[in-house]
Amino acid sequence: MTDVRKLSWDDMAVEELTPLIGRRLIYTDRQMLAHVYLKQGAIVPAHDHVNEQITYVLSGALRFWIGEHADNPGDTFTDVRAGEVLVLPSMVRHRAEALEDTLDVDIFNPPRQDWIDKSDDYLRTGVPMSNGGQG
Repeated sequence: MTDVRKLSWDDMAVEELTPLIGRRLIYTDRQMLAHVYLKQGAIVPAHDHVNEQITYVLSGALRFWIGEHADNPGDTFTDVRAGEVLVLPSMVRHRAEALEDTLDVDIFNPPRQDWIDKSDDYLRTGVPMSNGGQG
C-alpha cells in the first residue's frame, strides 16, 4: 500500500450544495465515504444510481421514500434515526427528507463520480434525477 493516508473530518472544508445540505468526501478508486450534513427540512430529491449505498445516521433522522414511492412521496416511507443504517442496492430509486438536523455517513461502491466532479445537479437544484440515472 503506497497511498496510506490519515485524515480528519475537522480539517476538511464542508462543501455547501444548498443552504440546507453540505458534505465532506473521502474516496479511493473503489469506495467513497461521505459525511452529509442536512438541516431539518432538507430534501434529497428522487434519484437512483449504479452505486451500492449504505447510509448510517450518526445524529438526527431521515425519512426515505423507496422505489415507486420516491417520485410520489406519501404514507409509505422508512425513517432512519441515529444509530440506524439503511442499505440501498444499486439502481433502487430513493428520496429523503431530514426530519431534524442530521449528520449521516454515506458509503458508496463504486465512488459517486457525479459527487467527485460536481455534476450532481439533482442535489444542487432540488430537481429529481430521471429514472435510470448514473449519478
